[in-house]
Amino acid sequence: MARILVTGGAGYIGSHTCKALAAAGHEPIVYDNLVYGHADTVKWGPFEEGDIHDSSRLDEVFAKHKPDMVMHFAAFAYVGESIFEPGKYYVNNLAGSINLLEAMRRNGCDQMIFSSTCATYGEPEALPISESTPQEPINPYGFTKLAIERALKDYTQAYGMRWVVFRYFNAAGCDPEGELGERHEPETHIIPLALRAAMGEGAFKIFGTDYPTEDGTCQRDYIHVHDLASAHVLGVDYLLDGGANDAFNLATGTPNSVQQIVDAVERAVGRPVNPEFAPRRAGDPPTLFADASYANKILGWKPIYKEIDVTIATAAAWFAGNNRAED
Repeated sequence: MARILVTGGAGYIGSHTCKALAAAGHEPIVYDNLVYGHADTVKWGPFEEGDIHDSSRLDEVFAKHKPDMVMHFAAFAYVGESIFEPGKYYVNNLAGSINLLEAMRRNGCDQMIFSSTCATYGEPEALPISESTPQEPINPYGFTKLAIERALKDYTQAYGMRWVVFRYFNAAGCDPEGELGERHEPETHIIPLALRAAMGEGAFKIFGTDYPTEDGTCQRDYIHVHDLASAHVLGVDYLLDGGANDAFNLATGTPNSVQQIVDAVERAVGRPVNPEFAPRRAGDPPTLFADASYANKILGWKPIYKEIDVTIATAAAWFAGNNRAED
């Protein structure tokens, strides 16, 4: 068993991962300031409220729990917001993460699993995206995540830090057992927005119908949150077994279009989404999907939820059962 300090553990991906960690016999210790997280999702280990900028609070928590490693989810993650409020992202995602790394160093904790993103790749020239695809982010969110990947390498050289980096593609779905869901305010993820529209809660917009895809809408790689969580458990085992520092894509390898998402939502709930159509948004590539075979080769990870209808069914079930609980 490992004690794992999970920053942002009350959030969407963090809470699902805490459940998976506990099921594997580990102890997740959630550290969250509850700006975007929800205290009622902390069910599988201790909860310590705090901010990654608060050095003294971090030192208290490290001294109290003596974690074997840190799993770092705490970050702002709205791409559009990062363009209009870059300072918010550089202060929180970059400066906050460095503060966390320094707290780890002071307290003798030298292992981290870092939540990175496909946004570090920007707009790649070739598909599918592999770990060797050049990382050329086009927004502050992606830049901040890439900067921490670089910092981890520097901390290894200087202090012997050990780490695993996971670059997520589009996180989707909800806990198949219905205990956890997806709760963002404001909501920007496509599946919850489409579900809300089908349930009569606002409009759903499709940005661009003239992409060079089969139905004219852009395509993305949607990876179920349960599969993301399982990869993090394997990452813990990998580090505990002495695995080398490495970065891994987490994706299905199959792109789905916006129109396919709308169709699947309508099948899941039996109601129309009635999308509105709008022009393309600047910076939206036609298609993005990844090759995640390296994670399979090194970690033995393979996504279970590869069919978009199954992924959306888990989200629809949670939304129906929880009536979209608010903050």
